Parts: sequence; C-alpha cells; structure tokens
Amino acid sequence: MRKSWKIKKPADNNDLKHLSAALNIDMAIANLLIQRGIKTFPEARSFFRPQLSDLHDPFLMKDMDKAVARIKQAIDRKEKVMIYGDYDVDGTTSVALMFSFLRSRIAEIDYYIPDRYMEGYGISKLSIDYAAENNFSLVIVLDCGIKANDKISYAKSLGIDFIICDHHNPDTLIPEAVAVLDPKQLDCNYPYKELSGCGVGFKLVQAFCIDQGIPEEEALELLDLVVVSIASDIVPLTGENRVLAYYGLKKLNADPSIGLKTLIKYAGMDGEFKISDIVFKIGPRLNASGRIEHGKKSVAILLAKDATELEELGIEINSYNEIRKTLDREITLEALDIIEKSEFYEGRVTTVIYNRDWHKGVVGIVASRLTEHYYRPTVVLTESNGLATGSARSVGEFDLYEAISACSDLLESYGGHMYAAGLSMKLENIAEFSRRFEQVVRDSISAEQQKQTIEIDAKISLSDLSPKFIRLLNQFEPFGPHNMAPVFLTKNVLDYGTSRLVGKNNEHIKLDLMEANRSSTVFSGIAFSQSEHLDVIKRSLPFNICYSVSENEYRGKTKLQLTVRDIQYRDDDSDSE
Repeated sequence: MRKSWKIKKPADNNDLKHLSAALNIDMAIANLLIQRGIKTFPEARSFFRPQLSDLHDPFLMKDMDKAVARIKQAIDRKEKVMIYGDYDVDGTTSVALMFSFLRSRIAEIDYYIPDRYMEGYGISKLSIDYAAENNFSLVIVLDCGIKANDKISYAKSLGIDFIICDHHNPDTLIPEAVAVLDPKQLDCNYPYKELSGCGVGFKLVQAFCIDQGIPEEEALELLDLVVVSIASDIVPLTGENRVLAYYGLKKLNADPSIGLKTLIKYAGMDGEFKISDIVFKIGPRLNASGRIEHGKKSVAILLAKDATELEELGIEINSYNEIRKTLDREITLEALDIIEKSEFYEGRVTTVIYNRDWHKGVVGIVASRLTEHYYRPTVVLTESNGLATGSARSVGEFDLYEAISACSDLLESYGGHMYAAGLSMKLENIAEFSRRFEQVVRDSISAEQQKQTIEIDAKISLSDLSPKFIRLLNQFEPFGPHNMAPVFLTKNVLDYGTSRLVGKNNEHIKLDLMEANRSSTVFSGIAFSQSEHLDVIKRSLPFNICYSVSENEYRGKTKLQLTVRDIQYRDDDSDSE
C-alpha cells in the first residue's frame, strides 16, 4: 500500500530564532524542540537533562495517605498480604516491584497472576476465593481493578481489603477499596496522568519510603522494572514518565536486577539498551509466558535470586517466546491466505476473521499484523470457553472502541481504548457482528483515516547530519509516544552503486546513498521489508526518502545509519511543506 507523506507545519520563525539563539543550536533542532512543546531555555534544560527532583510528590495522588497507612497496619498486625497484577508486562513488572519492596517487611506475603484463559483480564472471583481460603486480609492490586466494583464488593463481604493501583480510565462509580490510586480519577489532583501501572506502584513505594524515613535509593533501585513497563505498555514518554524512563535506562544499562540480566542474556542483547530494545526483546519475552503458559513465570524470573532457578526460567521463557513467534508467523500467514482467497473481503473497510483453532495468546499480535498489511480496522477471533474471543486493532485516528461499542448488544464483554480492544461474543453472533461492524466503520471512517500516513518532522539534507546535529538528536532520547524518533525527508538521493538485498528471504534493502549534486559522502541505511524498490533504485535516478537516524556500534566503532521508512520516486501531492 502506498503511504502518504505529511510534513509537520514548521514552528513560528520568531520562536525558532529565539530558541536557536538561546541554546546555540541550529534551526532544525530548535524546530524539533518546539514541535514537542519546548520553547524556552528552562524547558529545554528539563527535557535534555531530566532530574529526579522533577518527580512529583506521591502524596499529591488521591488516597495515597490511605494506602500507606493500610500497608503500615498490615505490617504492624503481621497480616498476610497478596500482591496481584495483570499477566502482561506492565502487570508482571508491577507485581515484581511491589513484592521486591515489601517481602523484607511483611513476613507472610505472596503474589498472584490470573490465568489468561481461565480467569481473563482483571480481578477474578477465583483469586478472591483463593485469598479468602488462604487467610489473606490485604490485596494490593496493580495495573487493573479500577472498574472491578462487583469484585471489590465481593471481597469486602469476605473481610478482604484491597488497595488498587491502576492507570486505566475509571467509570463514574469507583470501587469501594481501602484506597484507589489512579491519577485518571476526575477528583485526583496528581499533576501527571499518564503513568504506567508499574509507575503508580512505584509512587506508592516512593510514598512509603517518605513516610517511613527509608532512603529513596531503595525505591530508585526498582526503576529498571519501571522503564520496562513504560516501554512495553506504550505510555507517553513525556513529563514524569520521561524522568522515570531516563533513570530506569541508566539502571538497566549499569546494574540491572539479576532477573532482567538473565532475560537480557537470552535475548542476545549487548551494547547500550534503548526503549526499542525493551519493546522488541525484553517485553515480548515477559509477555510470552502469559500468552503460552502462565504469567507467574515472568514474575518468578524477575524475583529469582538462585542462579540455577534463573537459568531454568530463562531457558523456559525463551522457549515460550520461540513458540509465540512460530504461532504468530503461522497464524498470520494462514489469515492472510484466507483473506486473499476469499471474495468476502474484497472492497471491505474492515477485517473480521475467525478460526476456532487459533491460539488465543497471539490473536492480538496477528490483528496488529493484519492491520499493518491491509490498513483497516481488524478483529481476529478464536474460540475459548465456548465463546468467540479475540482482539481488535485500529488505524490512524479512527476510534475503534466507539465502533465496537455500537455493536455491544452482540457482545458478551468488551474493553479497550481508541486503538486496541478485546471482545467476546456467542459463536452464532460472529456473522452479524462482522456485518454490523463493517457498516458502522464504513459510515464513520474518513478517507484520510484510511490512508497510511507518515508524519515527517522536517526536510533536511544528508549533509545536515553533522556530528553536533547527531549529538543533540541523541539527547532527545528516550524515544516513545509523544516523543517519537524524528522522521526526516531528504529529496534527490542516489544509490552509490552498492545497495543490495539482505535478510533471510531478501526482504530488506541495505542502502548506500549519496545526495545528487552535493557532497560525495556515502550514508548507510536500511529499508526493512521494502525489497520491491531495489530495481528502481538501481536505475541511478534520484528518489526521495523519509527516515530516522540512529547510531550503531560494532566492534568498538560507531556508525551512522538511516532507517528508511519509505521511498518515493517523485514529489507526491500529499506532501505538505
């Protein structure tokens, strides 16, 4: 599918000149800062040099005092405490963080991760019954629970108190827990609203340290877990998250916990780790346990101290990840084959596809793959416990959750947000859901939302990529949502003559490029999954590229690399300057 390129509107010229002079930087870097809302020297200093002192007072969060008081009570009364979390990366890192901090303070403490298939997302009745049967009187739940009104009421009837640490949007009615920590509550005045679930857990640990006079270093030792959650849960890398991620990466690179160190070893990672390394290497391994077997294995490796246990868990989790990758690849290919061979999908603006034998743990990944391939809202369903259950993914700025809500009378359950959702329905409702969902989306999606658009930060020349430019660009990290790696446009580049196909199936292009009518300097690049462009590139005619810039270290040498997002052979009308 041809992608549309859209160049962001440049910053006001006066703002550019002022910031450029104040920071002694060129206009291109100043423009990137202003695009991120940074217009003054102090704002730039905070952005480039995050400080732990920039972290907010945790007691600004609603109910924080109640949560700290209840934990103190549990310690004083020697109560049994359960740490509960979701089975994804945010949930398992949250549980590992809280358990690590409290296990030396609470004699009888355990953790609980719900089974993805038997219990599903959130607080389960089964877990509450387990807590009651085993005399747990306090449950600290992380990364879920904000909508668990009925479950909390049930727990309360059994004499079990809950502290909820969540970061999802609440309903109007808040559960009647002892304390509910969620900055997204309408009456919560906490200054930053975009913490991960593990981030909320960290704020509780931070508050407890302040209240008890515990050195803050004990909380900061847990920041490697926090950055793994931030990266994997795709929360905005702004404000407090940027500070937590910045220092979490420092900890991950300098002195990761032995559990994370084991995962790093089995992921084959070396060099300096970035957010992208967590997203593509650490996160999938922690997620694989919950998808293939049980999420408690992920918590176990994050908490383990015994070398033999660590190695056994590392091997086991790595094997789950290999199984996950195989299932992902096989089911994606099967789904693509079904769609390509069926007239049913021709001319549709959505994809709804069902196979009772597909593995529930990977249908979300498959939905993402199909969305990337066809660029249309996609629902992938399989059978679980007698229901059609699956995941949905959106495109662009289209509100997927709203479209699914319009079909809610056909569903047994659903939840999610604008870009992704989970849902279940009776098997006999699949056909009608497919028809209705298609109609709802067709009636509401715009032509613009159906175009795959690459947003470009600025048009530059390759010669602009000076050592100083790259040094400043590196200080924009850590990259993530709301602070993505800048994308540049350079026009009229030429193949140096040595560009070639690489990859197991020759699906990528290793590029060697130079600018037409400019310096003869050759720039290396990689264009993933764009092998179809090679023949045209080799004709020695100028073409345009949009790309991001990174530095690769190999055998002690650092080399600049362009990661080419797309290639065009002529100026496109969709470009805006």
